[in-house]
Amino acid sequence: MIEVKYFGAVAEKTKCEFEKLSFSEELSLQRLLQNLSQKYEFESLTFSVAINQKIVSKEVDYTLKTSDIVALLPPFAGG
Repeated sequence: MIEVKYFGAVAEKTKCEFEKLSFSEELSLQRLLQNLSQKYEFESLTFSVAINQKIVSKEVDYTLKTSDIVALLPPFAGG
């Protein structure tokens, strides 16, 4: 089981701050993002992805492990 945390506009779109997902076969980050995008219609949202508190590229082929925490983060503003 993995935990997915939502922040900012993504949390507003999902109407929740987190959810726990179980999977029976290997799950890649891309597959997870595809599934979530279909479920919540993320097409117009911009967000970054962190796995276990480390920002990762959405294009990297990362295989998720059962203890991973994935966070979908709003764009960061510099200052």
